[in-house]
Parts: sequence; structure tokens; C-alpha cells
Amino acid sequence: MRRIAATIIVLASALAIAPSAVAQAPDSQQAAGDAAMGKVARNAESELNKTIADLNAMRAQIASEKLPMSQQLTALEEEVVALRKEEQRVQRLVDAGALEIGTMQAEIKSRQDELSYVSSLLDEYVRTFETKIAVGELQVYGEPIVAAKQAVENKTLTPSEKFGAQTTFAALTIKRIAEALGGVRFAGVGVDMLGTVLNGQFAMIGPVTLFRADSGESGVAVPQVGSANPLIRPLDGDLGPALGTLVASGSGTLPLDPSRGGALKALVAKASLVHIFIKGGPIMWPMLAASVIGLAVVLERVFFLLNEQRKRSPKTVMKFFGEVTKGNLQAAIDIANGSKDAIVKTLGFALEHRDQSLSHALTYAETRTIKRYKRGIAVLDTVITLAPLLGLLGTVTGMMGSFAVIGGDLSSPGAITGGIAEALIATAFGLIIAIICLIPFNYLNNRIEQVETELLAAGEQLKLTLEGPAGRAARPAPEPPSAPPSTGGDDDAFDFLDGAASAPAGGS
Repeated sequence: MRRIAATIIVLASALAIAPSAVAQAPDSQQAAGDAAMGKVARNAESELNKTIADLNAMRAQIASEKLPMSQQLTALEEEVVALRKEEQRVQRLVDAGALEIGTMQAEIKSRQDELSYVSSLLDEYVRTFETKIAVGELQVYGEPIVAAKQAVENKTLTPSEKFGAQTTFAALTIKRIAEALGGVRFAGVGVDMLGTVLNGQFAMIGPVTLFRADSGESGVAVPQVGSANPLIRPLDGDLGPALGTLVASGSGTLPLDPSRGGALKALVAKASLVHIFIKGGPIMWPMLAASVIGLAVVLERVFFLLNEQRKRSPKTVMKFFGEVTKGNLQAAIDIANGSKDAIVKTLGFALEHRDQSLSHALTYAETRTIKRYKRGIAVLDTVITLAPLLGLLGTVTGMMGSFAVIGGDLSSPGAITGGIAEALIATAFGLIIAIICLIPFNYLNNRIEQVETELLAAGEQLKLTLEGPAGRAARPAPEPPSAPPSTGGDDDAFDFLDGAASAPAGGS
């Protein structure tokens, strides 16, 4: 570039000096000037061509170097974009790590709290275990108990070491439970009634601990206040040698009840429903009959309601009222006679006997339908009222039996408690029967009230429809009844309606 600039300056200087040199030089020197000018021009042209060639070469070099540099620049820009993405990814990882660190810290605190809680439970378990073990076992588990208690109080131990000591003791006690099934034997020291320390062997069978000394003495081990060594109480007669044989061999017949009467109590207390029923006394049989009757009524009524609900047809009701609105009363009666819906059949019966008295016919039909729904409800109501009274009667008879025993022989306390048990069982069963029957009773009454409401609403709708223009147009002229209504029972209250059923109904 410097060479090109110098050439351009030389050419400019030559062109600027040439006119002045031509003007000042004489004619004799013009030829020499022209020659010099030609030489300068040729040199300048040569320099110019060379410079142009250098410029073109430089342009070519720039062009050849521009593409790699552009590619390198593009690659660097892509690398910058990638680095920015990597920075964003790393930042996200940092944020997620910070969040995870917070979660882990909370989790660690939660686990530390759980560990502290479990440690306190294990510490309480150790202290409780010390008071619950059988007599003589303290000689076996005394050192583990002390080690577990000291581990909690030792400040130099880490939480893991403390927890390890506690779990080791818990595992030892679990192993004790497995070994205690069916009885367990272990060596130990006991003290006889004279205060002599005896070395021997313990046999723990349930809550009873037996001991046999190496010298042959045997008996039952009982706790001794202020000493870890139990007191050995010998048994009279042949029981002592039998206990010694059992402890020494590990098998044999135990000559006493190891449950301390618990097995006998469990056998006596074990009772079935039949046993309780028998202990309730004679009054239980009427209550059983009442409960069976109540259950039968409930089942029959529930099946009846389900069957009636299945027969219900709102479309048929709408079709019936549609025909009545049109004035086609006979068509409405035919729809009612062919339907199984209780509402439609009731309305159809009343419409069929409208010539005598529509209101009376509706009342009679509704009463007859409601009577079907109320069948058995009185029986269920009686059971609900009767069952507690029977239970109260059983209470009275049971207490009378107890007082009769108290007034006579007091040597049999079982008879007294038997009368009290009879009284309580009878009362309980009476209340149970009444409570169980009360729920379906209220449910059935609610359903009956719903049906009665629907019947009354449908009857009023029928009255309003017949009193309209279409009803008055389809209504025939009234005729006097052929016979007065009967004054018989419920089934004969509207016998004149049955007679009217044979007459042709008005309307088309």
C-alpha cells in the first residue's frame, strides 16, 4: 500500500512540473524535455501497472483470506452461543442444586427428628423392659440393659453409635421373645428361704419361673425386694421333685397352672351368641319371635316397594292426563286399566266411577292404595314397642332370681351373677331389636307419605282437569244413584262405586 501511494505522488509531481518546464525551457531544450517526460511517463506507467498488479494481488489475497476469517468468525459466534447455552444450563443446575440442597436440609432435619423420636422410644423401651422381665432374667439381660441406658447418657458417643447400641438391645429382646415361646432355660443364681445363695438353672414357662439348684433343691422363683437374685420357694409334697425334673430335662408335665388362672378365666369367659341367648333366660324366646316377625315384615315391605317402584311409569301418567285433557275419558280409563302404575290405576278407578261422586271415588281409591302400602307397618310398630318391654320384663325376672338367691343360699355366687347377666342380656337384646327395626320403620313411613302426597296431587290435578272446559264437555248429565251407599266396613264403604263400574262411562 505504501508503494502504491508513492507511485501516485511521483506521477502527480511529474504532471505538475511538466507544464512549467515546457513554458520556461527554450525550444532547444523541448526535445530533451519531451524525452524526459516520456521516460518519466513510461516509468510512471510501469510503476502504475506494477502497483495495479500489486493491488490486484492484494485484493485477491484479501478475498482469499476473507472467507476463512468469516468462517472462523461464524464458528466463534456459534461457540459463543453454545457457551451461553452452557452457562444457562449450568445456572439452572446451580439453581436446582440450591433448591435440592434446601430440600435435602429439610429432609435431614426431618430424619434427625425421627431419629431423636425413635431414640427416645427405644430409651423408654429399655427402661420399661427392665420392669417387665421375669424374675431371674435380670441376671441374663442386666448388662445389655445397663449398656443401652449408658449409651443414651454418654456424651462422647455419636448419634449413630447410640442408636446402634439401642437397636442391638432391641434385637436381643426380639430374640428373647422367639426363645421364650414354649419355655426357655438359663443358668443363674437364686436364694433359698434361709438366705443361702444357690447356683442352678431357671426355667421360664409363661409368667411362671422355676428354679433347680445344682444341689437338687427346686421351687418357684419369686421376686426379692432389694436384690437381683430371686427368692426360691419350695413346694410341698411331690411337686418339688417334679419341678426339678422338668427344669433339669426341659420336658415333662407342669404340676401347676403357669397362667395363674388366666387360662381358666378365658375358658369361662369364652361364649358364643347361642350361649348368650341361653343365658338370657326364657324371655329370649318371645324376643326371638318378635325379631323374626319384624325381619319378615321389613323384607316383605322392601320387596313390595321395589316392585311398585319398578311398575311406576311417568309417561303413562302424562298420557293419561293428556287423554283426560282432550276429553277422551274412556281412552284414559282404558290406559289406567292396562297400566300397572299405582297412581294411574287409582286415577282410572276414580274416573271410571265419577258419575256417582268423583271426590268420593278418589278418596276411596286413594285409601285402598295407601292401605296396600301400609300393610304390615302396624306389626313392625308393635315389634318396636314390644321388644324393649320384653327386655324390661327379662330384667325384672333376672333380678328377682338374683334376689331370691341372696335371700337363700349365699354359697353359690354364680347363681347371683347369672341372674344379673340374664337381666342385662334381656335388656340389651330388647333395645337392639327395637333400634334395628326403627330404621326401616321410619324409611317405610317416609315412602308411604311420598306415595300419599303423589296420590293427593294427582287426584287434585284430575279434579281440576275435569272441571275445565274439556271436562265439562265430556261430562254426562248426572243421574240419581240406583241404591244408597252401604255403611259396612272399609271394603264395603264404596260398594255403590262397584255397581257403577258396570255402567258405561261417559266421554269418548
